[in-house]
Amino acid sequence: MTSSRTINFFRRALRIARTELAAVSALFVVAAGLAIFANLAEDMREGEGQAFDQAVLSALRPHASPSDAWGPRWLEEGAGDLTSLGSIAVLMLFATIVILFLFLQRKRLSGLLLLVGLGGGVMLSEGLKSVFERDRPPEIYRAVATINASFPSGHALLSAVFYLSIAVMLTRAFPRRRFKVYVLGVGVVLTLIVGLTRIYLGAHWTTDVLAGWSVGSAWAMTTWLVAYAIERRQMVRHARLRDEPSPDADTPDTVA
Repeated sequence: MTSSRTINFFRRALRIARTELAAVSALFVVAAGLAIFANLAEDMREGEGQAFDQAVLSALRPHASPSDAWGPRWLEEGAGDLTSLGSIAVLMLFATIVILFLFLQRKRLSGLLLLVGLGGGVMLSEGLKSVFERDRPPEIYRAVATINASFPSGHALLSAVFYLSIAVMLTRAFPRRRFKVYVLGVGVVLTLIVGLTRIYLGAHWTTDVLAGWSVGSAWAMTTWLVAYAIERRQMVRHARLRDEPSPDADTPDTVA
């Protein structure tokens, strides 16, 4: 009897672990992101990472010129186009399209939390920049115009918030694991592209981008955890503000 109870206990524990795996993974990302950001911020204040940042910048811009970057000319032109995927204007446009679509699909909770998440990301980015007030790389290295402080990278932070949030939302729409992996991979790749182009174009130090990725990922997963907790609670209480099936699901299939 004792062994049977033990087996049943472990079976229930394994079932719960599988059910809550996404939440546990999100908590891990939040904790790791905050720890990495804190470490980078401390190194930045003490100047310990400056040699690394300068070495990367000098490798990419060996002649200290915005028009003489490492690699072919088309690479720099492409980087200039791709880096816009992390700009506030582009992200706000994409966010408006996605949020309106979510509301049309009666995914009110997801739409509202995506709006709050992206708005909070903008405030977080600007707030951290005003706190640290780090200077950008010297202007002679920069291939694009910049307007505010350097640490953390706003493009890296906001792209992590937006693309990772969208990717995690989409994983719930696909039952098969390969589709989940695909959409998560696309979100990660887009986030990486934005950050790497900021470094390549001389707009940010490497540690700025690493800090933006870490705090942006932490914020994205925090927003998702809030959405997860609210949805679980409201499903039990049958609350109105929750995601519902799409309108197409309301109409039963007809047989000709």
